[in-house]
Amino acid sequence: MIVCVAANPSIDKLFEVPHLRPGAIHRPKAFLAVPGGKGLNVARAATSIGARVTAVPLLAGHAGRWIEEALRAEGVASVNAWAAGGETRSSLSVADRETGRLTEFYEDGPPVTVADWDALEAALGAAIEPGAWVTLSGTTPPGAPDDGYPRMIHAARSAGAKVAVDARGSALLFALEASPDVVKINEAEAAEVLGEPVELPGALAAADVLAERSRGAAVAITLGRSGSVLVAGDVRLRGTVDVVGLYPVGSGDAFLAGLVAGRDRGSEWPEALRLAVGAGVANAEVPGAGRLRPERAAELAAAATVSAAD
Repeated sequence: MIVCVAANPSIDKLFEVPHLRPGAIHRPKAFLAVPGGKGLNVARAATSIGARVTAVPLLAGHAGRWIEEALRAEGVASVNAWAAGGETRSSLSVADRETGRLTEFYEDGPPVTVADWDALEAALGAAIEPGAWVTLSGTTPPGAPDDGYPRMIHAARSAGAKVAVDARGSALLFALEASPDVVKINEAEAAEVLGEPVELPGALAAADVLAERSRGAAVAITLGRSGSVLVAGDVRLRGTVDVVGLYPVGSGDAFLAGLVAGRDRGSEWPEALRLAVGAGVANAEVPGAGRLRPERAAELAAAATVSAAD
């Protein structure tokens, strides 16, 4: 089982236009809205590839009600926490069909109170089962406690669960101190923490540093078109697949979904990384973050190259 915490969810909207021109009026040729934010993207992708999933979002207002109903319609189980005020945020991505580029706009989440965060922790406690995986994804909203993710890590571990973290900035730094089982971040997030660029071939060394800081976590760093690296104890791997999609938003979340789903199934690290690579690229082929075709994810996983790295 996988429990996906979404402390800062959003309604994710995607517009597709023939060509994006600043200052011009645009009439989208396609439009899509899904329950989003990194945690819900992970939940949707993991559900798609067959994992048993419970999402734990912190919702607010009419937008939160829309997310609650949309998750139900998508078949994603959830234990919802409700903030006392405000509205769950929205995010917008604009796909330029002519250039293949994506332009993104992200609102900040509404401020939360101590009581709001306590409600989220209580919802997590209600969702956890012994042996489950818990994913903590994305930024925490304004007003969240600095030790919010560490508290969840300790609570999950006390309940017999393992924890995977995908965060950035201070949220990541605090989470590392709590020694999660898995850390998954992208090259920009790793560079922000380490204070220097992270790219091949130095990505493995960066993963080693983060593993040491977290006192032994398995660390995966995604590198866009260059694939990904994974360090887990003595295991050192690189994963790639020679396919590029038009819709990369959410691919890192789908990657985490595949990695954790693989481990939840009992797969060793090479097979879990293969599933992660397949899910991440399958996400980039379909409009909407965290959406993928499971048969395509399996096909891409089979085609992926996962090899020992130095």
